[in-house]
Amino acid sequence: MKKSYIFGIIVIAIAVGVIVSSAGDASQYVSFKEAFAMAQAGEDAKVHVVGKLERSPAGEVIGVNYDPLKDPNYLSFTMIDNNNEAHEVVCYNPPPSMQDFKRSEQVVVIGRVKEGKFVASEILMKCPSKYEDSQIKG
Repeated sequence: MKKSYIFGIIVIAIAVGVIVSSAGDASQYVSFKEAFAMAQAGEDAKVHVVGKLERSPAGEVIGVNYDPLKDPNYLSFTMIDNNNEAHEVVCYNPPPSMQDFKRSEQVVVIGRVKEGKFVASEILMKCPSKYEDSQIKG
């Protein structure tokens, strides 16, 4: 067998290994109800939950507990998922740009349910666009 064939087989084997190992880390998008049901069933997989921050009738974000002087590694907030179910989310590694957190239109939390709370290991924020429709149409 030629050395180039052996090299090709090795490269393909490595690629397959990388794909299989990354597929195991992939998590699914669920609602809070599904995440809590998975935790009760004993599943410990990370999941994505999409939602919005809780807002007052005036439109201000409420329910965010973050005091960087007291504990910069603790953030808790109330999030409402796409099924309008509200739950407290705790994050022990908050994003560095907390000023944009309250301005976000949509939030994706990645984590798992522990001890009756959703514990997020990552928080992804969709912030409002800096471009207005009138500027884009041009």
